[in-house]
Amino acid sequence: MKKVALIFVFLLLIVQAYSQKFAYVDSEYILSKMPAYKAAQDKLNQLSKEWQKEIEAEFQEVNKMVKDFQTEKILLTEEMKTLREQELVNREKEVKDLQRKYFGQDGLLFQKRVELIKPIQDEIYNAIKVMAETGNYGIIFDTSGGASILYTDPKHDKSDEILEKLGYKN
Repeated sequence: MKKVALIFVFLLLIVQAYSQKFAYVDSEYILSKMPAYKAAQDKLNQLSKEWQKEIEAEFQEVNKMVKDFQTEKILLTEEMKTLREQELVNREKEVKDLQRKYFGQDGLLFQKRVELIKPIQDEIYNAIKVMAETGNYGIIFDTSGGASILYTDPKHDKSDEILEKLGYKN
């Protein structure tokens, strides 16, 4: 009987050693509490507005050129018409290229976002990693952005703990 009890206790200890703890954090909540993230977002919004104004001004200039051409069209020779039409096409292409340069998939806005936001995200990730290693957590879920978690017990939300590790108080 003692052997069975001893084996049972031993198995229980092994199971306990291999059992995983789970926790979750809300990265959007954490980011919203970080002044550095807010400053980065403000900077990105400011750049976006400036570049958007520039693009709109360029498109207005192209529209003015088109209207001027329509007005002067009857006075121009065929050669001059062709030349002006080509000029309009080139100018519109330049503006669209500028728009892609600022707002394209790998445009300046994307690059600036990586430059400003990635270090903050890395800081959060490192704090989560340290917490997971020291707290023996097997998995930590992120509930922001519609994660597919059906139920979460608030006692497992470690968002405030991550904020504290980053030096912020709730």
